[in-house]
Amino acid sequence: MREVVMPFTRIKAAMALTLSAAMLLSAAACGTTDDSDASGKASGSSSIEGYDVSSVAKDESIAKLLPESVTKDGKFTVGMDLSYPPAEFLAADGKTPVGFDVDLVKAMAKEFGLTADPQNANFDSIIPSVGAKYDIGISSFTITPERLKAVDFVTIFKSGSAWVVRKGNPNKVDVSDVCGLKVTVQTATIQEEEVNKLNEQCKADGKKAIDVLSNKLQTDVTTNVTTGKADVSYADSAVAGYAIAQTDGQLETLGKATGMAKEAVAVKKGDTATAQAVQKALQKLIDDGTYMKILKHWGVESGAIDKSEINPTDVND
Repeated sequence: MREVVMPFTRIKAAMALTLSAAMLLSAAACGTTDDSDASGKASGSSSIEGYDVSSVAKDESIAKLLPESVTKDGKFTVGMDLSYPPAEFLAADGKTPVGFDVDLVKAMAKEFGLTADPQNANFDSIIPSVGAKYDIGISSFTITPERLKAVDFVTIFKSGSAWVVRKGNPNKVDVSDVCGLKVTVQTATIQEEEVNKLNEQCKADGKKAIDVLSNKLQTDVTTNVTTGKADVSYADSAVAGYAIAQTDGQLETLGKATGMAKEAVAVKKGDTATAQAVQKALQKLIDDGTYMKILKHWGVESGAIDKSEINPTDVND
């Protein structure tokens, strides 16, 4: 387990911009940086910059593992839900993908000698489109038996789940019993599945049902709590930590992150060649230190793994 309040030293943002974008546009996240990034470099006040992966070189031995179906167009096309900061989201211009998953995609693409092509998609549409519309999918996917029936997985990160409320917990939320509360989650996530199970238990126990507010965009989940539309949110711990940093003290977590589990890249079921190429590319980034530099750039190094695996059996830490 780990505390969710993480050191986002580079990404102190004005929440007014984030929330206004979420509420007025119902779009993916926008944000601003502080005066300096994690490396101490000055950065603009209206953009968030990713880690510079220009030094990553093509690895011929890894690149040749990819099938022609991936390499023929020269692009490494990746399905991502770009509303999930700090993993993958849109910069202040509303069109540039940023985040630690985006940086890892760019680094892998360079190892493959391809051009990274992250494409925005609703979270629940990515896995069904892997191998057809997308070469792979990366969107903080937790490995589950159900998902393993649809795709193969290559581990990339680890995270848990966290409850988030308004500062001071004005509604006196007790996460040991959320029956009768308004709980907001992102659609098709592990957190939504868990809250739905809790809701069934509430009903079985004769208690008030949970009012589950399911949102396509994680930014809307954060907005629901900040504005008081929901009593509490339940989200990926890295995402929760970023949301707290973005709200300038308006939100806080209740307790510690729970259910630490491995997250993974989704690859077409049975596409062994692509799975092996992705695994070897990630492992090289881990071994040469690029992986950790990217995670530190975004303040999420506590979610680092030291070994990338294909379809691991021990998915929980």
